[in-house]
Amino acid sequence: MASHRKSRPSGTRVAGIRTPALATAALTSVALLSQTAQASPSSDDRPSLEEVEKKVDDLYRQAESATEKYNAAKEKTTKQRKRVDTLLDDVARRTQKLNDAREELGRNAAAQYRTGATAPDTATFLLADTPQDYFDQSQLMDRMTGRQKESVDDYFTEQSATMKKRREATQSLETLTESQKDLRTAKSTVQKKLADARQLLSELTAQEKARLAAIEKRKQEEAARKAEELAQQQAEADRKREEAARQQEQESQEQGTTAPDASYATKAQKALSFARTQIGKPYVWGATGPDSYDCSGLTQAAWKAAGVDIPRVTYDQVNAGTTVPVSSAQPGDLVFFYDDITHVGLYIGNGMMIHAPKPGTYVREESIFYDGESSIHSIVRPA
Repeated sequence: MASHRKSRPSGTRVAGIRTPALATAALTSVALLSQTAQASPSSDDRPSLEEVEKKVDDLYRQAESATEKYNAAKEKTTKQRKRVDTLLDDVARRTQKLNDAREELGRNAAAQYRTGATAPDTATFLLADTPQDYFDQSQLMDRMTGRQKESVDDYFTEQSATMKKRREATQSLETLTESQKDLRTAKSTVQKKLADARQLLSELTAQEKARLAAIEKRKQEEAARKAEELAQQQAEADRKREEAARQQEQESQEQGTTAPDASYATKAQKALSFARTQIGKPYVWGATGPDSYDCSGLTQAAWKAAGVDIPRVTYDQVNAGTTVPVSSAQPGDLVFFYDDITHVGLYIGNGMMIHAPKPGTYVREESIFYDGESSIHSIVRPA
């Protein structure tokens, strides 16, 4: 064997984990794609490789957290913009209706005044720019005919409703402006964190990059080992569940109903089939497909393909179903990560998931223990 030669395969498979070649080492992908580092002189102030790795991990985590905030602000802004448009349209319609009603009252008052059918002060009331100034004069209202009074009442009712809608529109515009500000802030935060991560990676020497890739490979192998352990633990539970499902299906057929587990499994398979066709597409923060995704964009799109609508962001998706233990996870379940619930993947069984990991990587299959067992927040069954 020529130990001094190093092969360069087009793709990498680590203990069952399929990873595109460009995303083999997630932590170093951006730098490896963009530049060739030159060795730099050592310095007492230079951070250790472990410190760089932790810092880069933290920056990517912070970027993903900011991405979910951006997604939430974007969704909120979209909804508020629609509400503002609806309110403004409503105000425009009401204003036109109000103007038409006022013109009609004015014409009627003028005609009645010319024929002597109403008193001058009544005509003045109906034609005034601010008729509400006269509204409290009860003796004037008493002299009006029933139809006249009804028309004036209708006018003021419409005027009050229009003013209320105008206030709502003004408040909604103010809220929209604030949401747009939050959107810009979140976007700026994402871009800053990613730029900082790229800068750290660009300062690594070629040897340090190789060592970092080796560390990442060992982490993947450890994650795959834990996934295999979970798969073995679930094997007996799966057999029992399948037996229970067969029995429930038989009972359901006898009763003319559909077994819930069978229904969920059918939907889950549709979600998983969609997710598998996205493998290899790039992670792009804020993306919902079809050419790229972020983590929650992928899970939302997958379940939408199964006919199930789940919220856009991880903070809401985690509440969109039933929480189950890791040991009871089934294909199709959502796997959430970290205390701040900033990442999510789609469970496919045997301790594995499909997810869009982070900027610079691609949608891929990976162990749910890819960042350590303690990183798992919860498992949620959405349908």
